Amino acid sequence: MTQPDITIIGAGIIGLSLGWRLCQAGLSVTIFDQAEAGMAASWAAAGMLAPQIEAEPGEESLLPLLLEARALWPDFARELAAASGVDLGYRSEGLLWVAANTDEARRLQQHGRYLQEQRCQIDWLDADAVRCYEPLLSPAIQGGLYSPEDHQVDNRQVMQALATVFIKAGGTIRENTPVVDLIKQQDIVTDVQLSDSIHPIDQLVIASGAWSRKLLGKDVRLPVRPVKGQMLAVQMPVTTHLLQHVIWGEDVYLVPRHDGRLLIGATVEEQGFNTDVTAGGLLHLLRQAWEILPGIAELPVLETWAGLRPGSLDDAPIWGETPWQNVHLATGHYRNGILLAPLTARVMTAYLLTGKISDSASHYTRKRFGF
Repeated sequence: MTQPDITIIGAGIIGLSLGWRLCQAGLSVTIFDQAEAGMAASWAAAGMLAPQIEAEPGEESLLPLLLEARALWPDFARELAAASGVDLGYRSEGLLWVAANTDEARRLQQHGRYLQEQRCQIDWLDADAVRCYEPLLSPAIQGGLYSPEDHQVDNRQVMQALATVFIKAGGTIRENTPVVDLIKQQDIVTDVQLSDSIHPIDQLVIASGAWSRKLLGKDVRLPVRPVKGQMLAVQMPVTTHLLQHVIWGEDVYLVPRHDGRLLIGATVEEQGFNTDVTAGGLLHLLRQAWEILPGIAELPVLETWAGLRPGSLDDAPIWGETPWQNVHLATGHYRNGILLAPLTARVMTAYLLTGKISDSASHYTRKRFGF
């Protein structure tokens, strides 16, 4: 039986991870992207692999999926690094969520009890214990939660590595080639319309993040929207990094990289497809970060940016079928795109090869939204 050719729209971490796995399975894969590969939400992210610390009341059904994804990352990172020769910046020191005042400490202790009820490995640290981990935090810090199993990866290095291994495996990336329409015939899509030509398809995967709904148009009311996040990076001294762990505050996070960059993020804004970096957004982030780590005041700003997370109605991914037989979804990952990439690639590869979605993934199809 001839294996189908796969066309993927979206060369972010989801599209490239899936494309790599499909090429490894012997399929022919072409990925289209409206810009450069990996330069949208995947490039703008912070690279945290932190399902425990990010768990929220009301998302209890999502947590096991995120924990499953995190468990795949060590092997995925080793395989990807070995195949690409790229250092992924994978770090496993754990994550600290700190309280800057007594009110925050009270709320954080309550949240810690909730996380422990969800069987997360979380420890409460008093102020002295927090400073044993991070001596340069503000003297005002009252305590914090330590999540040893939540890690981080340099998402930009991951994107470089994925593009490399996908092409080495035989895949094709067509950058700066937006798909402007899907050409349909009854219950299949026969071609994708490019700006100056058409590309015939066999099987099509929509992995274009916040832009997925635009592609499907009015025929499918896909509940995926852009959620803007502004961030900035400062440069820590080469000889003395101010932080060794990812630090969360009540409305900010700080992510140290091995090269001395310190990422500060991120706003959560319903601004459509607007990616302007604003003075108000940066002021908010810097004020919150300074209250946790006063030493950032003297650090040079390296970069500012904004990205668009693909938010769904329930903050969970949307995998699998559409009303067209040969069009499939891998979108709606919201703030968990980096974390869920290995699992999405595994789920969707099995689905495209067998036509069946696994039992554990079946809840995350479009059918939960009634369309």
